[in-house]
Amino acid sequence: MSPATAHELLHGSVLTTELSEAQCQALAALMTPRQLADGEVLVPEGTADSHLYLLAAGTVAVARAAGTPEEVQLFTLARGDTIGELSFLDDNVHYASVVARGPCTVLGLARSRFESLLDTDPHLLYRVMRAIVRRVHQQQHRLAAQSAELANYVYKQHGRY
Repeated sequence: MSPATAHELLHGSVLTTELSEAQCQALAALMTPRQLADGEVLVPEGTADSHLYLLAAGTVAVARAAGTPEEVQLFTLARGDTIGELSFLDDNVHYASVVARGPCTVLGLARSRFESLLDTDPHLLYRVMRAIVRRVHQQQHRLAAQSAELANYVYKQHGRY
């Protein structure tokens, strides 16, 4: 995949909403494209990965115990979603695996390459970090709403299933 293609896939994503065209191109140059086959694991559960991924094409599942009879699919992510935001920031292990559901294309950004912008383009780094925080905030808001909905359901059922 050419840098121009990486730029096209990155352009208009949640990561580039505050970036200039030149900054978008600079970020695309730091990202590594990766093709995944159906069922291929991008990030295994219980491992640390210092990459932020942008799902450029396809769908992935976030699943616990992936590839085993006890597998539980928690949710799916589609084109434009980011993967691994928190591990990218704090290097903690992933609580679940990320598995391709059909052919996928992801753009990976290594934290070390991203941090290299600190001296050369701190504004780009700051704007991408803001985008990551916005994305995590959206996820937290969605989870809080689902938790409230579940609590309301349990309350209405008087604790009965």
